[in-house]
Amino acid sequence: MKKSLILLNKIKSLSFEKIEAIINHFKDVDNIFKAKRSDFLQVRGLKEKDIENIISSRCSKEIDQELRLIDKEKITILDIFDKDYPKLLRQVSRPPLVLYIKGRVEVLDKFCFAIVGTRLATVYGLSMAEKFSYNLSSLGMMIVSGLARGIDTAAHKAALRAGQTIAVLGSGLLHIYPRENENLAERIVQSGALVSEFPLKEPPYRENFPRRNRIISGLSKGVLIVEAPQRSGALITARYALEQNREVFALPGKADSPLSKGTHFLIKAGAKLVDSLEDVLEELNIKWTKFEKDFNLNSEEKTIFDIIDSEGLFLEEIILKSGLKRPLVNKAILTLQVKGLIEERRTFYFARKTYG
Repeated sequence: MKKSLILLNKIKSLSFEKIEAIINHFKDVDNIFKAKRSDFLQVRGLKEKDIENIISSRCSKEIDQELRLIDKEKITILDIFDKDYPKLLRQVSRPPLVLYIKGRVEVLDKFCFAIVGTRLATVYGLSMAEKFSYNLSSLGMMIVSGLARGIDTAAHKAALRAGQTIAVLGSGLLHIYPRENENLAERIVQSGALVSEFPLKEPPYRENFPRRNRIISGLSKGVLIVEAPQRSGALITARYALEQNREVFALPGKADSPLSKGTHFLIKAGAKLVDSLEDVLEELNIKWTKFEKDFNLNSEEKTIFDIIDSEGLFLEEIILKSGLKRPLVNKAILTLQVKGLIEERRTFYFARKTYG
């Protein structure tokens, strides 16, 4: 069956409805390899061009080459009929017929949360993506994003520092895009997963990305849009999330920034305004204690966290009180900032962050 579904999935002219009609007509979908033209003519909605594409594709060597690559690259294939197909994704309208997965298949059924946004992110947007991704990942959530430049990349990298992440591609798994994220993709595979519904060597065609976005939201319990202009792929993800009955969150930004137009539009339309971790957890009905035990602090980080109070201290005071070497203090302070536990109030002056 997988060979048949991989074949149908490769044919661009076949919509979800046409493939569904083929499966319903033939009962055993493997019969498409021996069916005659007259058999396909009986399938509702199929056009002459579709039939020609099926017949020519099943006679070509492409499908066998694809199967060999799947085996060689240790790719897992899940089709819509598999019991291990992600439960949440199965529930959406027009779920992917086939999923190509490299990495750990089991992570697709964990508690997933998506963080997405613009490729042309500001420092503010990148830092917020890192903060939310790291904190949520630290609490055991599986962060899902699209491996794009900007917000997506920041979310993946921060999630890897705390746990695992899933990258959903708008290209084949053997055509990583953008190319500068090839190393990041390799790191993701070690603990999480790369996912695509496209054939292994498919380039990143423009029309692939909206389809990619429905998988990002489809796998997730909620979606956070960090930074996005009015016309943005992140807003397409938000629209899919609403259609799929997922929670949609948006981060407010500067009133005059073009990159805040999309998130502000979502907030006006009813998305949950987010300015703290609690906003996400409360909406998802997740209990959280606001202390360091939730963040698995190492000994240096706990020492620094205990020294810094809500009033704040200069870096030199922290080094003196902790008795730790400067590089260790700098590393611990950076980690505590990313985790959202402390903040730099002014240059080299750090204070414990308070949550209302």
